[in-house]
Amino acid sequence: MIKFLSVGLITAIFSASLIAEEIEDHTKMLMDHGDGHLMEMTGGMVMGQNTDKLPGGCDSISETKEVTVHAGHKYAEKFPGRMYAFDTQEFNFKPCTKLTINFVNEDHVRHQWMMHGLPKYLYPKGMFHLEVSGPAKISGTLILPPGDKTYLVHCDIAQHMEKGMKAQLKVGDGDGDLPSIPGVTAPAVPDDYKAGPAEVFAAAKQTELDIAAANIALAKADADRKAKKKADAATADSFVSGTTVIGLAIGLIVSAVAGRRFKGMSAAEATAYSFDVLRSIVDFIISIVNKLIGMVFSSKNKSLPSK
Repeated sequence: MIKFLSVGLITAIFSASLIAEEIEDHTKMLMDHGDGHLMEMTGGMVMGQNTDKLPGGCDSISETKEVTVHAGHKYAEKFPGRMYAFDTQEFNFKPCTKLTINFVNEDHVRHQWMMHGLPKYLYPKGMFHLEVSGPAKISGTLILPPGDKTYLVHCDIAQHMEKGMKAQLKVGDGDGDLPSIPGVTAPAVPDDYKAGPAEVFAAAKQTELDIAAANIALAKADADRKAKKKADAATADSFVSGTTVIGLAIGLIVSAVAGRRFKGMSAAEATAYSFDVLRSIVDFIISIVNKLIGMVFSSKNKSLPSK
């Protein structure tokens, strides 16, 4: 009996050690490609890592935190209708926290822990991104911005978020809750398990009609935009053509008059004559303006009542 118990205990310990060894730490194999982008050859990646640059509005790091997030199918079992999930659906940290995430993927598929809405001047595309092909572990660090805001955290692999791998991270008091966070907020579109084939096909048909109507509207808007652009171009061409014709006509007239007027003059004489003509034109315009001003003041004085 003791012999069998000993064999069983040894087997259990050996099996546990094998399971533990299945979770490889890909963080140790990451290669730094610059700008907070780290990659390794077996499917691990960190994007947007920031360990020392303070976001605007943070005078210093408020606190340093480290959390471990597990991802896998088994964490979705408590959420009916879901396939994947994180072990934690809501996080909360102080503004300007230096946060390290240890992301553990327990499935034999690829999972991500992505955070959106970060300052783009500090985080490329406003995103902090951990990714690993599991079962494996990867870690990354970022510094949270100041202010109260709620950030989306999810897996961006096709359909993983829709199947439950979604959470929210609140900095400070946050600025509200996000929809469809499993176990935290109500779904934006509740699942309907009572719908039969007829309802499903009707919903699919309606979706097709909505898409077709949207495509027609987009096509019409694009056609209207192109027509307007063409009309504007035609108007501009017409204006330029008319202006060009008038300019050419005036130029020909001036050239003809100038040719007769400057005939036999030297360059200096032609220049002096041109300035005399220009001065006469300016004097004429000034005299006209003075007359108009005089007429305006004269009419105002006449309209004033006599004392």
